[in-house]
Amino acid sequence: MPYIDLEAARQEMLRSQLRRRGIVDRRVLAAMGKVPRERFIPDELQEEAYADRALPIDCCQTISQPYIVGLMTEALELSGDERVLEIGTGSGYQTAVLAELVREVVSIERHEALSQQAAAVLSELGYRNVALIVGDGTQGCAGRSPFDRILVTAAAPECPPALFDQLGEGGILVIPLGGRDYQVLQAIEKVAAGRKTRTLSACRFVPLIGEQGWSHCGN
Repeated sequence: MPYIDLEAARQEMLRSQLRRRGIVDRRVLAAMGKVPRERFIPDELQEEAYADRALPIDCCQTISQPYIVGLMTEALELSGDERVLEIGTGSGYQTAVLAELVREVVSIERHEALSQQAAAVLSELGYRNVALIVGDGTQGCAGRSPFDRILVTAAAPECPPALFDQLGEGGILVIPLGGRDYQVLQAIEKVAAGRKTRTLSACRFVPLIGEQGWSHCGN
């Protein structure tokens, strides 16, 4: 494998993929400039660690495109003291970015193997404000609710009611909504009158599987 300057690639990601496309939150940029994305992908993909696209990981899942990670994280409007529920731990990369920015992250993953892999990497990198759970993410984690923010890293046909119920007043839930092949990334704020929704971007995510999501992976 040819030598890749991963630090230089990470800085180029910040410049060309994030800042140039409008990601301006300094804390988000600092977090993504610190978290080593290469630690969360298969060895054979190291050359593409900071590529401008999603990459495959185990269990037919993906690690999201850096820009989408930045966009979703910025949309949460984090100040630093939040408790965040993440649905879909996946590789653990988004979890690590959140852990740099908030007080506590609770992350649910339905694939035990992925959760275990993510736990090992997150532990090696020294993150202690993360709790990983294996289960149906569409049900959330009622025992630890309410959450200040909720981030869903898989696509649902509609916002799972359980997740919105577990969002605290004034909280923000970011989720891709739509069909299996095309979705719209939305930021949903819980307000006294119900909800305020803001559209962020078109996107394409793996399906959110569970009782309040898709019933199976499909094609």
